Amino acid sequence: MNRLWAPWRMPYIMGEKGMGCILCQKPKERKDKANLILYRGKEAFVMMNLYPYNNGHLMVCPYQHARSLEELEEPTLQYLMLLLKKSVVVLRESSKPDGINVGLNLGKAAGAGIDDHLHFHLVPRWGGDTNFMTVVSESRVVPESLAATYRRLKPYFK
Repeated sequence: MNRLWAPWRMPYIMGEKGMGCILCQKPKERKDKANLILYRGKEAFVMMNLYPYNNGHLMVCPYQHARSLEELEEPTLQYLMLLLKKSVVVLRESSKPDGINVGLNLGKAAGAGIDDHLHFHLVPRWGGDTNFMTVVSESRVVPESLAATYRRLKPYFK
């Protein structure tokens, strides 16, 4: 049996349960680089996913703690769409993907890892970006470090 070590996942596995909502906590900490927050807007913010499916995997999150769209105020909904659009433009300019998956998982059954604070995912995709690792071992190969991706994307959100 082959082993694939992923020690960076241990803090997530051990520490985040019962500690409150990380999508509410992280913006309050004002440690944007450490928390991978790329942009702060009026109603929402953009942060990188700590456990990305691909390089440049972003999350667009409202500041308002809500588990479904109908709980959000109209200005927040509109702002989320504008910030999603901005994030798509940033990914296209910075990473030149062949496509971008944009998704919203409402509830655990729909695949939400954080199901009590809705957030959109943007995952840039390139032709051939999946390989035998995903198919055979259900693993992903992410070729750029989170720190390098953060440094590359941050200037686009100014």
